[in-house]
Amino acid sequence: MRSWLYVSVFFILTGLEAQITHPRISPKAITQQELGLAKIKVNYSRPGVRGRQIMGDLVPYGRIWRVGANESTKFTNSATLFIAGNELSPGTYALYAFPQKMEWEIVFHANTEHWGDGRNDYDAEEDVFRIKVVPEVTDTLKENFDIRFDKIEHNSMDMIWEWEYTRVTIPVEVDTHSLMLSEISRQIKDNPTAQTFYEAGRYLQEQGESHQKALEYLNKAIEIGGDTYYFHRVKSLLEAELGKYDKAILSARKSMELAESLGKDEFVRMNRKNISLWEEMLEQN
Repeated sequence: MRSWLYVSVFFILTGLEAQITHPRISPKAITQQELGLAKIKVNYSRPGVRGRQIMGDLVPYGRIWRVGANESTKFTNSATLFIAGNELSPGTYALYAFPQKMEWEIVFHANTEHWGDGRNDYDAEEDVFRIKVVPEVTDTLKENFDIRFDKIEHNSMDMIWEWEYTRVTIPVEVDTHSLMLSEISRQIKDNPTAQTFYEAGRYLQEQGESHQKALEYLNKAIEIGGDTYYFHRVKSLLEAELGKYDKAILSARKSMELAESLGKDEFVRMNRKNISLWEEMLEQN
C-alpha cells in the first residue's frame, strides 16, 4: 500500500512538472541597430490585428500600454543617446506608452521587472522621462506590431512603431563625433599602428575638420606602414583642403600609380580627376 502511494505521488508530481512548449500567438522579436558607434537593441513581442480594432479598443486610449504583448518591451543602448532632446544613459529600460487619438506619451522607464504593462505596480516616479509625439494615420494595414529604425545617419535616426493604421516616430540622436574623438585618442595611445593613424586621419578628413592634425596622422601612417594607394589618396585630399595643391598633385599621382599597379581602376579615375582640378587651381593662383 505504501509503495503504491509513493509511485502515485511520483507520477502526479512528474505530470505537474511537464509542460508543452507551444508557439506564442504574439511571437518574440529582437530589433538591433548601430547608430554611429552606439549599439541599440529592442526586445519585444509582435501581436497581430487578427480582424480586431486595435487603437482605442484593444489598446485603450488614456491607459498605459506595454508597447507590444507579453513581457514589457526592453530598450538597450550601449552609449548615451538623446531621445527627443532627453538624455538617456547606457542601460536597459522598459518602454511604455499612453496612447491618445491626437497625442501619445512615450515613456522610458527604469524598472524592467514588471510583467506586461505593470498596471498594478507601475510607478511614474521610476520614469526616466516622457516625451510627447503625434501619431500618424497610414493607408496600409500593418498586421503585426513592428518596431524598426529608419533615416539612419552617423548622429541620428528615427525609431518607428507601427501597427494597424497607426505609426509613431521617435527621434533618436547620439554624439558620434565626441565618441569618435575619444576612440581616436584611445587607439592612438593603445594601438599606434599605421592603420590606426590612417583611420583617424580619414575620419577627420571626412568630417571636414582639423585638417592639419589629420595630415599629421596620414604622414605617420605612411611612415609606419609604407606607401599604399589609399594612404596617399586621403593625404592628397587633406593637402588640397589646406591649399597645398602642388603637394596634393604629387600625392595623388603616387596614389594613382599604386592603384594602377593593383588594378584599382576607380581610384585611378578619381585621382586623375583631382589632379586636373588641382592643376587648374594652381594656374588660377
